[in-house]
Amino acid sequence: MKLLKPGKPHKPVKHQKATMPASHTDQLQLLRKYFNDGNTRSFAFRKKQLESLREAIMRHEQAIYDALYKDLHKSREEVWVTELGVVVSEISLALKKLKKWMSPQRVRTNLLNFPSSSKIIPEPLGVVLIIAPWNYPFQLLLNPMVGAIAAGNCIVVKPGEFATATDEVIGRIIREVFPPWYILCVQGDGAEVVPSLMNEFRFDHVFYTGSTNVGKAIYKMAAEKLVPVTLELGGKSPCIVAKDANIEVAARRIALSKFSNAGQMCIAPDYVLVHQSVTEALIREFEKAITQFFGNDPFQSEEYGRIINQKQFDRLSGYLFNGTVVVGGRTDRETLYISPTILLNVNMQSGVMQEEIFGPVLPVIPFAADEEVKAVISQHADPLAFYLFTKSKEEEDKWLGSIVFGGGCVNNTALHFTNNRLPFGGRGNSGLGRYHGRYSFDTFSHQKSILKTPVWPDPAIKYPPFKGKLNLFKKIIK
Repeated sequence: MKLLKPGKPHKPVKHQKATMPASHTDQLQLLRKYFNDGNTRSFAFRKKQLESLREAIMRHEQAIYDALYKDLHKSREEVWVTELGVVVSEISLALKKLKKWMSPQRVRTNLLNFPSSSKIIPEPLGVVLIIAPWNYPFQLLLNPMVGAIAAGNCIVVKPGEFATATDEVIGRIIREVFPPWYILCVQGDGAEVVPSLMNEFRFDHVFYTGSTNVGKAIYKMAAEKLVPVTLELGGKSPCIVAKDANIEVAARRIALSKFSNAGQMCIAPDYVLVHQSVTEALIREFEKAITQFFGNDPFQSEEYGRIINQKQFDRLSGYLFNGTVVVGGRTDRETLYISPTILLNVNMQSGVMQEEIFGPVLPVIPFAADEEVKAVISQHADPLAFYLFTKSKEEEDKWLGSIVFGGGCVNNTALHFTNNRLPFGGRGNSGLGRYHGRYSFDTFSHQKSILKTPVWPDPAIKYPPFKGKLNLFKKIIK
């Protein structure tokens, strides 16, 4: 992906001072008025906001690095690849394509409406709410926000409160760049803030990334007011390693995403189904890859993350008793450290196989026949992602055609997320809707259909009485 290199610092954008009302209701009504007055609709306005956001991100680059290291022990390089650079790339694509995305799209007109013309006009939805999680707190908030800005909306954002340092930097950036009657950053406990916002105000769209249980609650609140939603959830994303796979490459690429951010990634492989003939080889290569990535002691590595808080640490460390630890297994509650861990002989009814892991624990399950694979995957329908390692096109076609999932990779893991020309999203239990690049613009837009008909000619055949015209209508309308 094309990334922007840090450039010369820019001066902060200054806005006129204004006293904001104390209640959310009054604040939200100011956003509604700002949108209704047409301030956000022009190409020039949207372009300027995207450019200002990009400049502010680069101005706060070091603060973003520091915050994500403090919250999740992420290295600068990991932050750029998985957080900061992803957002900058998204902004660059939006700036490049914005005029085209905003332009009316002409479509063919059917014979019945000849000589009319037809077009689709994308228009902004209005005031939208974006709710972000804590695991990738920067890009999972700002990436959809880029699409909402490009589409011409006013926006309320709710950062993930558990990543406290990043939450503070995000709030600082948004308040510095955007007036609160255009983009409002609301911080605090999501369990209190989000219901308050959604009960007080009818948003035109709600975009949520996070857990399935919270997603259901948000969907229910939105349904009360017929508010459309995008839900980016999770689930148990399977990975199959076929007997013909390149085992060394498979181990490296699975470990890369599984242990990035200490496994706290919704699209990380949740478990691996490996053909029994290559299971031992895969375990050996996992151990080798982990050492190559993080050294003999990942605890000492600046490139290996930490668990977000003690609640999540306690949940994850409990999974270590659900199978046999063959790699890793070291924990330190004080520093929220869990080493990259591989489990064998997993209890299929235990928590590690019944819940989304969301951490650096990887169950490896040997199989002999395809039916065994399907039986395991079918226990958790509609995974967000699916990964397959094989050299066989026949195997590829078979599995891609038989497993229902949101998106995925063949001979890779997680990196489909980084291509902003691919739509990203789940289905069923793993989510609703899609975004990234043009798909983000479309998510935050209404596609308005227009048929334009000249006043001449105006043939009488189109008007009643219709008796005797049935055969003609059958020819025209097929």
